[in-house]
Amino acid sequence: MKKAHFLALTVAFALAACGEYSQVASYKPGSYQGKSDTRPWEGGKFAGDKAAWEASLASRNQNQNEYKRTN
Repeated sequence: MKKAHFLALTVAFALAACGEYSQVASYKPGSYQGKSDTRPWEGGKFAGDKAAWEASLASRNQNQNEYKRTN
């Protein structure tokens, strides 16, 4: 009985290993197939104003400055 279970498990694992397929992504050389990225200041509340985005980023960084918060 144990031998039959062992044999059945061995066959099941062997068949499972044979069913594996390649997981490598295929791509076309020289072309990007993903979604195009937008710049962070092009959408939302900044509407293309890079200077406002940079000012907002600098302000947020200063608010996270521990030295400034303690003094």
